[in-house]
Amino acid sequence: MNYFNVGKIVNTQGLQGEVRVMAVTDFVEDRFKKGSKLSIFNDKDEPILEVEVASHRKQKNFDIVKFKGLYHINDVEKYKGCSLKVAEDHLTELEEDEFYYHEIIGLEVYEKDQLLGTISEILQPGANDVWVVKRKGKRDLLLPYIPPVVLNVDVANKRVDVELLEGLDDED
Repeated sequence: MNYFNVGKIVNTQGLQGEVRVMAVTDFVEDRFKKGSKLSIFNDKDEPILEVEVASHRKQKNFDIVKFKGLYHINDVEKYKGCSLKVAEDHLTELEEDEFYYHEIIGLEVYEKDQLLGTISEILQPGANDVWVVKRKGKRDLLLPYIPPVVLNVDVANKRVDVELLEGLDDED
């Protein structure tokens, strides 16, 4: 089964078994809602425990999460530094023109049928995502995910069609 990263346990919170999570998902409310099933993975990316969310709240830049059955700091301290992942069969259906990161990474990017490169990662610097396109013999292309640039995303055919606006590709 495939698993997808939704956050990292960066510390404990108080004495009642809560953990401080740095979320890496656009679906925080879905992922950390009461009853959600997640898996804890160690630093070798091996699953070590499946957990169920008992409670969730926001505090500053962190998500404070408590898991069912883990009610003391001693129960959760050993998971500091571990990743939280969601199983593929627990992913929710998305709206049209919405995509999971794992669906976008690896797609080939074309401008007017000329292959520019392959999407290698997605950055979240602010207002919109930025897709990093790996290119042969050139620096990575930083592609903002905005309508005038990204014209079409075809996950089934592993293709993205774009129109590079002036200034996006400074190597031309």
